[in-house]
Amino acid sequence: MERGSPGASRPVEPGPCLSSLRGAEPAASASTLSAARAQPGSRVIAVAAVLPAGGCGERMGVPTPKQFCPILERPLISYTLQALERVYWIKDIVVAVTRENMGAMRNIIQKYQHTRISLVEAGETRHRSIFNGLKALAKDQPDTQLSKPEVVIIHDAVRPFVEEDVLLKVVAAAKEHGAAGAIRPLVSTVISPSADGCLEISLERARHRASEMPQAFLFDVIYEAYRQCSDYDLEFGTECLHLALKYSHTKAKLVEGPPDLWKVTYKRDLYAAESIIKERISHAVCVVMDPKQDKEPVDHFLEALKNELNDVKIESREPGQAGRDIQQSNLEQCYNFVSMNIMMSDFQETRKLLHMLEESNLSILYPVVVVSGEQKLQESLRQGAIIIASLIKERSSALVGQLLVA
Repeated sequence: MERGSPGASRPVEPGPCLSSLRGAEPAASASTLSAARAQPGSRVIAVAAVLPAGGCGERMGVPTPKQFCPILERPLISYTLQALERVYWIKDIVVAVTRENMGAMRNIIQKYQHTRISLVEAGETRHRSIFNGLKALAKDQPDTQLSKPEVVIIHDAVRPFVEEDVLLKVVAAAKEHGAAGAIRPLVSTVISPSADGCLEISLERARHRASEMPQAFLFDVIYEAYRQCSDYDLEFGTECLHLALKYSHTKAKLVEGPPDLWKVTYKRDLYAAESIIKERISHAVCVVMDPKQDKEPVDHFLEALKNELNDVKIESREPGQAGRDIQQSNLEQCYNFVSMNIMMSDFQETRKLLHMLEESNLSILYPVVVVSGEQKLQESLRQGAIIIASLIKERSSALVGQLLVA
């Protein structure tokens, strides 16, 4: 087991005060978490995550394992890690990868500045990979930075759109019930064929649910289940909740999950994931304004942009402040589209921002349009706003350059 060391990262804060969430409604959210942390006497618990990432992507039909397939030139697993890293109360993230992909995984951690990541060697099956991750967390040894958590999240490396709300729901439910998992309604009816290929049983779709990820467990519950389970279960099983029920006699609490918990399984899913990422990119704009410019043309520019993009969040920043925001964007939900409106004679801050994006490998997710123009050219700025709006609406990606408005 090895610990990723990508460089500087912000201090890791302790886990949520889930002791005060016992019996809470499933709709618990990050705001509930903040309120719980503020309560005197609340006990902080440690939360970790395990991601099995040893699959070969056989159903994908491509030579590259699906967790390493690029989406907008960035590996799929990097998006999943980013989603978990944004949840500050997850202390450790253990990723199980095959020996031949260990070097590639280290490069991803370094290139995209991932933090709190530890690597273990994957097993031959999904369950064996998860077990290896749990064993790494269970071994409280002096030479490792990992320690045994109270609650562990198990999530798929190829489910990149998990949000903090659903993670908090399953963790809170696991704290109370011992195990919990996200579920979704079935899309298709499940049937069972007979040996001769004819219909034998048809399940009533309304009574059944699809098991999704994330799932969460009291660590001792799931670790003991894996220690006791048979070689057959380790070889052919796929459902962690079933192991907790079978070997630890723990009934999992089922939590209704959002529609975007689906798993990238087939090649067409890569295109769907790309579409979702582009959709998210287009929903926030940070307009970086030169503070030396007159307020009047700046106000006209913002007004024109808001008129074109009435469903997009727009905020304004100064160049230096925007740079600091972007530096933190691997850990926080930052600005997905950055535009700059500066004087043509002052391009230094723009160069700094472009260089920062290039060095941080974030330019593919945070496209930049630089709008340069003379002061008080209101019409030119309005036209620039329209051009920027059209690019955002088209969900253009990797657009880094300079747009001159004269």
